[in-house]
Amino acid sequence: MSCKAAAEVNAKRGFMNMSYLFKSFISLLLLVTLSACSIFSDDESEQPAELQRFDQQITLRQLWSTSVGDGQGRHYNRLVPAIDGQMIYVASADGTVMALDKASGAVRWRQRTGQAITGGVGAAAGQVVFGTRDAQIFALSQADGSQLWSSTVSSEVLAAPQTDGRVVAVQTVDGRLTALNANDGSQRWVYDSTVPALSLRGTSKPLISGNTVVAGFASGIVAAIDATNGLLIWEERVAVPQGRYDIDRIIDIDGDPVLSGQTVFVASYQGNLMGLDLATGRIVWGMAGSSYNSLALGLGNIYWVNNFSHVIAIQNNTERVVWENQDFRLRRINSPVTINNYVAVADFEGYLHLLSQIDGRIVSRTRIDRAGVRANILSEGDTLYVYGNGGRLMALRLP
Repeated sequence: MSCKAAAEVNAKRGFMNMSYLFKSFISLLLLVTLSACSIFSDDESEQPAELQRFDQQITLRQLWSTSVGDGQGRHYNRLVPAIDGQMIYVASADGTVMALDKASGAVRWRQRTGQAITGGVGAAAGQVVFGTRDAQIFALSQADGSQLWSSTVSSEVLAAPQTDGRVVAVQTVDGRLTALNANDGSQRWVYDSTVPALSLRGTSKPLISGNTVVAGFASGIVAAIDATNGLLIWEERVAVPQGRYDIDRIIDIDGDPVLSGQTVFVASYQGNLMGLDLATGRIVWGMAGSSYNSLALGLGNIYWVNNFSHVIAIQNNTERVVWENQDFRLRRINSPVTINNYVAVADFEGYLHLLSQIDGRIVSRTRIDRAGVRANILSEGDTLYVYGNGGRLMALRLP
C-alpha cells in the first residue's frame, strides 16, 4: 500500500458495534504500518529534513509551563486547548481536564474525569465541552469543573465540540454533525454526510458563527447548517475524489474552517484550498492544494502547510506564491498560526519555529516537548500557547 497518508477505515452507519470496533482496530494497524515509512511522500526512503543552523533573531520568553496528564496519549490524538476570557482550558487523553489562568498559568481547577478523551476542548458561555472515544459528550462548569451534563452521540469524537451557549456542535467519525442543547445535552438535530471507504484519522471541528454551523467532512464537502433547526443552508464541494484506489481518493477536510470577515477558508487533502462566502457558500477564492491542516491569514497572505510540510504563503485572492519554506520537509508540521509579523509552526520533534511573514525565513526556534507537537498552536495578542504530545503546555511571549 502507498504511504501517502495515515488512513483509517471508517465505521459505516448501520453496522454493529463489534464491526465498528474491528474496523477501529484495523485503522490502528494501518497507522502503525504507515508510521514506519514516510506518510507524506511517495519516496519511502526519504527521511525528515534535519534542522539547519540559522540566525536566531528573536528569543521567545517563557511565561509559564505546566504538565497536563498524559497529553495526547498513545493514539494519534490532536487535543487542542481553548481560550475563553482570562482562562485557558486543556484536556489530556487520560481524562484530565484543567483550567488555568492564561497570564500566570495558575491552576484554577483540575478534574480527573476517568474518560478516554479524543476530542477536546471547546469553551464558551460558562461551559467546557469535550468528546470521548466511547461517543460521549461531557459539559463541565467553567467555574469549578463540576459536571453539568453528559450525552451520547453516534460514534467516536476526534475534534473539539463547539458551543455558543445555545447549542453544542459535535462532529463524529461516522460523518455526522450533531447539535445538542447546551442546557441539558439533549439532541436537537443531526446532519448526515456520506462516509468514504478510507479517510485520514481525524475530523475538523465545527465553526459556529451567529445562527450558522459550518463543518467540513471526509467526503470533501463543506456544509452550513441552521443552528436552530438543522436545515441545510448551503453545501459546497472542495475536492473531487480521483484515482483508481481508495487511498488515492482520500479527500478529507481535517483542518478546521477559519473565518475571516465573511469568508470561510478551508483546505482538503488531495484537493483544493478555498474561501467560501459564509452566507451563501459561493466560492470567492480557490486553488489546487493538498493539506490536512488549517489555513492562517495575515499581512494580505494566506498561509498553509502542504503534505510535505512545506510552509507556503499565497497572496490573498490570488494563486501567487509569495514565498515557500521547505526547511521542514516531512517534519509533520502542524497548522500555521500568525502572531504579529510572524508565522508559528511546530514539528514532530517538539520544536516551535517562528517564520517571517515577509519572506518565510526562520527567525526563532524553541524546544517545547521532546515527544513532539501535533495539536494546533493558539495565538492571542503577543503570546503563543503550545501543547506538546507529552502533556507539556507552555505559554511564550514575543519580546
